Amino acid sequence: MKKVLTFLVIAGITLVRLFAADNLPMGYKNVRLGMTVDEVKETLKKTAEFGYHGDRDVSLLPGENRVLIETDALAGHVISYLDRCWFQFYEDKLYIITLNMNKEKVDHYTLFSTLTEKYGNPVALSPDKSVWENDAVRMSLEKPLTIKYVDMKVFNSLQEKSLVNKAASEQTRDMFLEGL
Repeated sequence: MKKVLTFLVIAGITLVRLFAADNLPMGYKNVRLGMTVDEVKETLKKTAEFGYHGDRDVSLLPGENRVLIETDALAGHVISYLDRCWFQFYEDKLYIITLNMNKEKVDHYTLFSTLTEKYGNPVALSPDKSVWENDAVRMSLEKPLTIKYVDMKVFNSLQEKSLVNKAASEQTRDMFLEGL
């Protein structure tokens, strides 16, 4: 009877951890991957924790259809567990959220323990970062103290585009070298 009970407990824990990765958050608080620039601006205005100061925190990145919002919670004199945060957009949709944490209020071990408890063991673990991932989102805890959320569909799409461009540039280089 004890063996059956032990087996059921272990099986239950394993199933909970398997399904935990499917339930990864799509962002932090009310800021969610896939939101438009205007939706994120409005959400940041309503949440003092981020230290958002309005349009002066918004800039355009090199390349097409890329916008970046950078906030500084500590400079905004806000009591927050956050420090600096970045919200990256592609084609007006939020696809990367980067949250630097306030090192005076929280530590790496506490964050790692909390994320592991909520979402199971990371799918990748190195001295620099721990990664939880499913088909929709990659969440990572990176050293020194950063949490990052990445929309995997957009990220993979951009990666495929960059590989195509790289292949074209390699072909052009080869053509140049042949002409020497």
